Parts: sequence; structure tokens; C-alpha cells
Amino acid sequence: MLDSKENMELKEGKMDKEKIKRAVRDILEAIGEDPDREGLKETPNRVARMYEEIFCGIFQDPREHLKVTFPEESHEEMVIVKDIPFYSCCEHHLVPFFGKAHVVYIPKGGRLTGLSKLARVVETIAKRPQLQERIAKETADIIMEELRPYGVMVVIEAEHMCMTMRGVKKPGSKTVTSAVRGVFAKDIATRTEAMNLILMK
Repeated sequence: MLDSKENMELKEGKMDKEKIKRAVRDILEAIGEDPDREGLKETPNRVARMYEEIFCGIFQDPREHLKVTFPEESHEEMVIVKDIPFYSCCEHHLVPFFGKAHVVYIPKGGRLTGLSKLARVVETIAKRPQLQERIAKETADIIMEELRPYGVMVVIEAEHMCMTMRGVKKPGSKTVTSAVRGVFAKDIATRTEAMNLILMK
């Protein structure tokens, strides 16, 4: 995972933190709180700094992580990076959802990328106001476009706080989404093999 310092160095100053602070203060007043009481005095500043970190993906291009490849013509077998932890914010309620992403691709012509780069693509896409379905779709599309593999499959499982702390209030419920491209969309046997490997402990 990118640490906070690295995130700040990437796109420091892009967000209007002063506007965020004013908005947070307005929200505190709107819900009936006193933004000047001891426990809340620094809350607008803390929220502004947090937003700069958790939404830094807005100003980053996930494709950049895949610009470096390691040609190895002999390898055209399945590559899987699974259990990639991620944190994001639902764009409907601005509350967190979090879970794991599993990324599978089959290199074509030996166009391999570093394993950590796949995790960074997921992380960059997740660090925006998001939908779980969009994270899977964008990750799959970007890998297909940048690496031009035989196929890509992205599976995401996550818990949404908008379902556990509000609304239906069902803690522990998981949402699973997937995006399949290329051979994974066309060949059920290949897709099944990938799913079995993802589920294997």
C-alpha cells in the first residue's frame, strides 16, 4: 500500500482543504453540534487532511503503474494476485467500504508487469468516491488496454458501511462483483480455473 507521505508527495496541494474545513464545520453545526467545543475544534482540519489522503486517487492515473513491463516471452500462463486489501468510499453516502480484490491475467507475448503494480492499480482506483462495480470494471479495462493480455478477470468482495451502520443494518454482509475480459469471458473452463485458484486457501 502507498503510505501517507508518498500519497501527499504525489499530488500535494490539489485539494481545496480550506473549503473542506468550512464544509465540515457547516455539517457539524447543521447536525446540532458545537464546532468550537474542545473535542471538535480540530475536526475540520483532521477531516481535510484525511480526505486529501483517502481521495488522492482522483488526481492519479492508474495506468502509470503499468508502464513498466518485464518481457519474458516464455511465460503465457495465468498470473494471480489475490487478497489485495483496499479501502474506498461509497459515492452515494461517502461512508467507507472495504475488502479484498483478486486480479488474474494471462500475459500475451510475455508482457508481464510487477505484481505490486497490479495492487497499485486497484488502490489508485479505489481512492476516489467510488462504486464497487466500477473498481472491478476499471481495473480490468486498464489492464487489458495497457498490457494487452489474452484475458483479465477481477473479483472484488467488500463490506459496505452504508449497509452495516445504516439502512438495512446487516453487519458482516459481503458484496461480490467481477469483471471478465478476453479469454475469461469466452472460455468457461479458464474462468472456472481462475475462480478455483482464487478460492483456494
